[in-house]
Parts: sequence; C-alpha cells; structure tokens
Amino acid sequence: TGIRAWGRAGNCHLAVQALALQDGETQIAAGLSVGREVSDLSVDEAASDAILRATRLLGSTKPATQRLTLVLEPRMTATILGLVGGMLNGEAVLKGRSPFAGRVGEAISSPLLTFVDDPTDPRSLGAETHDGEGLACRRNELVVDGVLQGFLQNSYTGRRSGTASTGSAQRGVASTPGVGAAALAVAPGSGTAEEVLGAIEHGLFVTSMAGLHSGVNPVSGDFSVGVEGLMVKGGELAEPIREATIASTLQRLLLDISA
Repeated sequence: TGIRAWGRAGNCHLAVQALALQDGETQIAAGLSVGREVSDLSVDEAASDAILRATRLLGSTKPATQRLTLVLEPRMTATILGLVGGMLNGEAVLKGRSPFAGRVGEAISSPLLTFVDDPTDPRSLGAETHDGEGLACRRNELVVDGVLQGFLQNSYTGRRSGTASTGSAQRGVASTPGVGAAALAVAPGSGTAEEVLGAIEHGLFVTSMAGLHSGVNPVSGDFSVGVEGLMVKGGELAEPIREATIASTLQRLLLDISA
C-alpha cells in the first residue's frame, strides 16, 4: 500500500573569498573545496583558487566586439550544461517550454558530446538510491554522440508523455514531486585541458558569468550574459577582460562543440 525506502548521504563544502587590490582597482573572487566529510576539505586548495581567480583579473579591460572561440572552465561548463539539463525535462516538454521538445532521435549537439544523469554513480555528491517518489534511481542517457535519447520523467510526466518514469522525481520535505536531474555528467573527451587550450589561436577563456537568470531564455534557448575571463592568443592565456557580453543560443553552442 505504500513505499518505504531510506538512504544516507553527506556532503560539505568550504568557501574562501579573496580581495585583491592594485592601483585603486579591486577584484573579488571565491574559491571552493568540496567533499563528503570535513576531512576531505582543504583550506589551502580553496584559498589558492580564490587568490588565483582574484589576482589574474587585475588590470582587466573591456574588449572590442569580435567573433571568437569560447573555452569554458569546468565551473562554467557545469553551469551551461545545468541549463541544458533543465531543458531536457519532461515537465518542461509537456508545458511547451523546452527548445528540444519533439526532437528525440535527432542530433542536437556535436557528436563529441555524451551527456547522462547518473545518480547511481557513488562518486557523485548527488548520488541517490531512490527518487522523490520512491522509485529506484537509474542511469539515464540524455544525449549520446550528439543524439537526443529522451527526457527525464517522474511518474506523472512519464504517463502524460506515453513513456514511463526515469526515476527522476525531485522533491523537498513538503513539496509535491517535480522532475529534475540529480547527477549530470559528461563523458570525457580526449587530450588534456592544456592541449585543448593550446589548440585555440584566438579565443576567450571564460571564468565567470553574470545575469544567467535574466539572460537565458529556457524556452527559446537564447542567451546573452555578462562574462569575465582571459583572452587566449596562440594557445596561451593573455590579458584579462571584463564588462563583456557573450550572446548566442544554447542550441548553437552544443552544435559547435569542438573539444
């Protein structure tokens, strides 16, 4: 007559904020250390991260308008793919609020991208044994070699769409179950981060984004957000920039992935 399931999970994080001053200019940046237990955290790791992020933006200027290659650092990649994960949501599809509705079986990105939601992977801090409706969590392939495989569903959206739940019900203590990703992951590409950067003749290494909530349209995929980062010239990081905006669509970004 019901469901009884339980699980244990733990995670913690430590944040350090650094303030860098030079010739009247101020830059503030945060560094992070995350883990399952307090013993996993490193103040040195978080502080070094914060210091690097703050100091490398000193002397930044506003760049000229141009078309260039974007290199997203891991935090920014996670941010963008989190937005995409929200669009691969059966609830958004049913409400007509996903640009990927009706495109299952089509190529929606570069064939380099394989994108999954896998709460069964114990390495993930989002790992769970059961979803918000008590169904066993499972590995759900969303995009394989660039081709859209399907959407995340709970029992209600799965039934409405003629499929089934993917074990992706998410809920709080008092809320009714919605739909959401638990542990998004990207299959690794080839080469190191240094090799990826080294192949860029002219680009921008993006280290922060601002205005994501107002600058991204989850229905159309259009986005225009403020960014900070460093120019890439001849495969190496160059001068820092600020007060810049990048604009495109998430669909275009996915199709243009080159590494």
